Amino acid sequence: MNHVEVKLLTGNCSQDLAKKIGDFYGEALANVEMQYFSDGEFQPVIHESVRGNYVFIIQSTMPPSENLMELLMMVDASKRASAEYITAVIPYFGFARQDRKDRPRVAIGAKLIANLLVASGVDRVMTMDLHAGQIQGFFDIPVDHLNSTAIFIPYLEKIKIDNLIFASPDVGSTKRTRVYSHHFDTDFVICDKHRKKANEIAEMTLIGDVAGKNVILVDDIIDTAGTLCKAAEVIMEKGAASVRAICTHAVLSGPAYERIEASQLTELIVTDTIPLKQKSSKIKVLTVSQLFARAIRNTHEHKSINSLFITQSV
Repeated sequence: MNHVEVKLLTGNCSQDLAKKIGDFYGEALANVEMQYFSDGEFQPVIHESVRGNYVFIIQSTMPPSENLMELLMMVDASKRASAEYITAVIPYFGFARQDRKDRPRVAIGAKLIANLLVASGVDRVMTMDLHAGQIQGFFDIPVDHLNSTAIFIPYLEKIKIDNLIFASPDVGSTKRTRVYSHHFDTDFVICDKHRKKANEIAEMTLIGDVAGKNVILVDDIIDTAGTLCKAAEVIMEKGAASVRAICTHAVLSGPAYERIEASQLTELIVTDTIPLKQKSSKIKVLTVSQLFARAIRNTHEHKSINSLFITQSV
């Protein structure tokens, strides 16, 4: 057992999730105040000692970029206050869609964020369902990559859907979809999409048979909801009995909520890595707080994180 004291910190955007994590862990959040200048500049102030402590800073890094800056500055403040070990707990790792140079003269944002985190003084990163798994290799420090199967599989087993089949809304989600189909011993289908520009689908083709099936689409991020809603439409046109979707990170920008309400989706199941901007009768939110609390405890006690996963990639 490690007797070094644990301190849980958070910024503004992940307050609700951090409080739930603290409740499951059995530790109140440390007192952190964001002090603001009149021009909008801010400075985090930690109002209690973290000297010699294991510090876990819980903060998703979705827009605006102030969320990332809060995280970096809380790391810097903790390091300058002589924290023993600093873990950045980033339930949603922003900029992860920028994981490669796919055309000339663009930034690789995910690598830049990795560099910033290490430069700020982070000793370890804990996150969930990176958009691209290879982002772990952008770091030269340990990365605990939690898997949302531990959240979604128990829910799907609880609601007991008959005649089940899984669907990938695009080719990029095939691997994570296969994990679910393997666990539930079902087939899966693929929606092959073609884009003319970002966030706009030109055409979509379904590969596989969904006639009479209850379909579950699997993805890691839902942003404008265009892909998922189009996939649901195509699937229902091909004779499916129903279509649901599970998505870890509910970015839900632009017309997303309106699209979801008007879509063929029976239910959209997401987690609370990102707080919802508004409520929707079709959106079911599952909390990741218990999983992160257990991962934080295992990290502190130098135990395996892998033991928390229900299923592995296949």
